[in-house]
Amino acid sequence: MKKILFFTFLFLSFFVNAQEAYYSDVDLTAEGQNLKEKLATKTINQHTNFLVYTPGVWEALKVTDSNPDNNTEVLLIYGYSDSGTTARTRSKSLTGGDQGEWNREHTYAKSLGNPNLGTSGPGADAHHLRPSDVNYNGQRGSLRFADGNGNSGNVSGGWYPGDEWKGDIARMMMYMYIRYGEEQCLPTNVGIGSSVNTEDAMIDLFLEWNVEDPVSDFERQRNTFHDSSETYAQGNRNPFIDNAYLATRIWGGADAIDSWGLYTSSDEEAPTAPTNVSLSNIGTSSIDVSWTAATDNEAVTKYEIFANGVLNGNTANTNYTISNLSSNTTYRITVLAKDIANNESALSTAVNGTTLVDTTPPSVPANITISNQTGASFRVNWAASSDDSFVAKYDVFVDGTLNGSTTNTNYDVTGLAVSTTYSITILAKDSANNMSEKSNAVNATTSNGLSDVSELFFSEYVEGTGFNKALEIVNLTSNNINLTSYTIKRQSGGEWEAPLQLVGNIAINDVYVIINSDATNNTLLQQKDLEVNNTTPMTFNGDDRIGLYKNDVLIDMIGDLDGTDVFAENITLRRNTNVKEPNINYSEQGEWSDFYSTTIDYSDIGNFNGTFTLSIDKNISLKALEIYPNPTNGNKFYIRTTEDTNVTVYNVLGKVVKIAKITANKNSIDISNLSKGVFIVKMNRDNKSITKKLIKN
Repeated sequence: MKKILFFTFLFLSFFVNAQEAYYSDVDLTAEGQNLKEKLATKTINQHTNFLVYTPGVWEALKVTDSNPDNNTEVLLIYGYSDSGTTARTRSKSLTGGDQGEWNREHTYAKSLGNPNLGTSGPGADAHHLRPSDVNYNGQRGSLRFADGNGNSGNVSGGWYPGDEWKGDIARMMMYMYIRYGEEQCLPTNVGIGSSVNTEDAMIDLFLEWNVEDPVSDFERQRNTFHDSSETYAQGNRNPFIDNAYLATRIWGGADAIDSWGLYTSSDEEAPTAPTNVSLSNIGTSSIDVSWTAATDNEAVTKYEIFANGVLNGNTANTNYTISNLSSNTTYRITVLAKDIANNESALSTAVNGTTLVDTTPPSVPANITISNQTGASFRVNWAASSDDSFVAKYDVFVDGTLNGSTTNTNYDVTGLAVSTTYSITILAKDSANNMSEKSNAVNATTSNGLSDVSELFFSEYVEGTGFNKALEIVNLTSNNINLTSYTIKRQSGGEWEAPLQLVGNIAINDVYVIINSDATNNTLLQQKDLEVNNTTPMTFNGDDRIGLYKNDVLIDMIGDLDGTDVFAENITLRRNTNVKEPNINYSEQGEWSDFYSTTIDYSDIGNFNGTFTLSIDKNISLKALEIYPNPTNGNKFYIRTTEDTNVTVYNVLGKVVKIAKITANKNSIDISNLSKGVFIVKMNRDNKSITKKLIKN
């Protein structure tokens, strides 16, 4: 590393203490996504001064990026030579857009944000804006960061920031991720790397750079300025500069340097084992466990609870409820303690507890409906049963004979005769094999088969935020279909590209989902049937046509054949449920409903007959819903409504923090347990929804 170290040991000691004071209201014993959420809340709440792009950012950079060896200069990001385009320094006065001057580089490129970062808000956040030579900045453009070695420059279509700056880049991308949430500033959008080993969109590339290029005093200089009362200071810090190990604690990977000595200190003393473990409130499927706190030379941060030697969960408290147990079964319960350095105690003395005998059957399945009728099949749907333990499965009977069992609340009955009526009943079983009564019988009649669906067709086209792109194909025929004969092609600029071969099968009434390999939305990841890379049709844009082929013959089409118009930019298309056949003559108005990518919640992917979440522009009936007061300084907010409305509150990381139902007479929602910050309020009524922002001060 070439960055100049200019802090004395005494100053560093003071500096670290100041950092720890800044985080005094953050539970630093947390880990994983919990720690990520807490740091995000702190970072957002402390961001009190929003800089304007001009002159605010210019003035901030002249201070934060001042050359420690010459205070008339700034250090240039990506630079590695003494002069010219790749220079490391430039006079502070040479600001502008001409050759030889320096400008403001968005290390998180504006166009890679979703939506575009612009030059306000995230586009004017000085934590990721850095001085750069004008021409060199232009060479980087909007290239995604990629791995390399040595000096900065283009590598295989990506941009390597150089050995000197790669750690800075990694920590700035981490900051942008937690500061601006799960959609706009995803690491997967700005860097080329895998997110397989993390729970979210963080990629291995940035975790590796964070370790390989440790935090420098130059980076600390930037943080110190913004956590000050200076005119152009934002008020918040980048936590990954204060302690790079925070990234390790959230996302894993190799250990970064723990600058606080909090997590990787020389502490090798384990806590004492928890004592006085006791059991109470023993039910048919759960047991409450409590114990006396363990002691440690530093502090106990969590306890792990085991049932028959298998980890059931963990808690920071001295009590825990073990759930999902089998009835009339004896369990050996033990507890161990861990400190923040991950030293673990011995297991507590085991205590045995036996769950109660479960003699109570589940409730009878209700609200049975029939759908997707063909000449040889139909789908049975019902509402879930309840049970004092848990429902293990449902048995489905056709004309009094068991046809099959399922853990779902729907079941496809196949192999039937045309134009025939069948009597359907269902019963529920719990984990102890207690059976409910059979449901009331519901009649289901197959069609005459003459109008049955005969072919696969597209049911959804998702162009969501970032790389959250997907295609869905539905099978409404009377047979399971092998996909050997089927391919998908993308048409761009009037030319069909190489086909994507589909593999596997689609069952009757099921769908087949293909997602972009860089997709991060959990629903898409869970529903995928075939994952592809970025060279396939999954990289479609709003002017790309998509065709479904059988034996190399076009059978279904999204977009008009050989068209040139942008028909679905930032749009998700869902096939109307009255459509039963493929169509090579695209008719958006006649067969499709469109939803803006910023308002869809992906909930319908994987289910052709699911409910639709309407976009704000199409959801006129919900526009009248009003949140007040907003911002709120209290422990409640209100929603003005005349109808029952379901409300879900999300934090900035997309985590559900509150669920409530409001009415005309009870329209307040308690948020006393929520910290200050920005929240998203989703209001749902009659399978339609709208989202609005709420600020708690």
